Amino acid sequence: MGVASATPTAVRHLPSVALWREGDVHLFDCGENAQMRMLQAGLKRSKIENIFISHFDVDHFSGLIGLLSTLQLQRREKELTIVGPKGIKKFVEWNLNFANIDLNFDLTFVEVKEDFESQKVVDEEEYYVEARPLNHTSFCMGFRFQEKDKPGKVDAEKAKSLGITEDEQFKALKAGEDLELEDGTIVKSYDIVGHPRPGDSFAYITDTKYCPNAVKLAMNTNILYHEATFSESLAEKAAETGHSTSGDAARVANEAQTKLLVIGHFSARYTNPFVLLREARAKFFPAWLATELRPIYTNPSQEKGIVQQKVFIKEVDDKKSSSSNKPKRRKSDKSSGKRFRKRKSSPERRSRSRDDSGERRRKRPERRNSDNDDNRGSSRAPKHITPRTPFDNFDRF
Repeated sequence: MGVASATPTAVRHLPSVALWREGDVHLFDCGENAQMRMLQAGLKRSKIENIFISHFDVDHFSGLIGLLSTLQLQRREKELTIVGPKGIKKFVEWNLNFANIDLNFDLTFVEVKEDFESQKVVDEEEYYVEARPLNHTSFCMGFRFQEKDKPGKVDAEKAKSLGITEDEQFKALKAGEDLELEDGTIVKSYDIVGHPRPGDSFAYITDTKYCPNAVKLAMNTNILYHEATFSESLAEKAAETGHSTSGDAARVANEAQTKLLVIGHFSARYTNPFVLLREARAKFFPAWLATELRPIYTNPSQEKGIVQQKVFIKEVDDKKSSSSNKPKRRKSDKSSGKRFRKRKSSPERRSRSRDDSGERRRKRPERRNSDNDDNRGSSRAPKHITPRTPFDNFDRF
């Protein structure tokens, strides 16, 4: 919902990523734009289960108090869990008291101290969230959302032949329990149920230099969201400020063997983020750009269309390009209602297009000049153009 770093731009908002699973929303960082972007993305704020704050750089948590205030106005009653560095509870409670906001719902805080190695900050029946420290100029955490293994598929034909028909019997077998039938026959769970299916996983890694913990969090994930604040040409600045380059993100993706790398958290200096994508793809594929309000699915064939985007963001230059591409109509077309036929070319004009032998001349293809030719005799530096990718024309992935 926000792919900028430090400061927003005209078309980029502050960091925030929403993970949608089985109708619930899990929010990773909460920039000042977060609750508005959720509306525009078609996500219900009332469905938020957990909020994970990576660190205390202002751009990563500045929208938290406004979001909590909105949930209060919506008369939320369900408990909300907030995970963050130690001090997040004091920050939230002080601001709520200052604004005289008395929440109708309970807040559960999970505060993480700086000297930890690894911690399960959320552990539910079907999933858990693991946190590890990263390498930033201040204390910062990365997160891994991991679904627990799902039961294998039941061999329905074999179960029917053994006389297993009741739902309770199937549930017991799926839970790994052996079943005793009325005639005393013992049915082993592994004879009816297949191997467990691994759950999907997502890693959120931002504001860090390359570090081993980033690889551990991203190991074998379905989707890895990794910051790529700078290009390789600014590697020294990235190291100085505790950030990653696009090459660092690709390195983590390679070592972790993730299925998909998504880069975000772009510096405002890059008006064309495809410069960063090209560098990342040179070292790892598939790699995508994080595009605001564009869903990325673990299983597009089943999940596509579940999240309906409400607002479409247009680049600043879109209006100019769209207006220039529209054919210009004559003023008389609409007022008079007359139809105009194309003018036929005269014999003189037709003869010009033939050479002395009477054969029609072929139009020469327009010559595309190289960067050097375009700027020959000009003091202007060649314009850098990043090539488009095959998925640029799609509304969503």
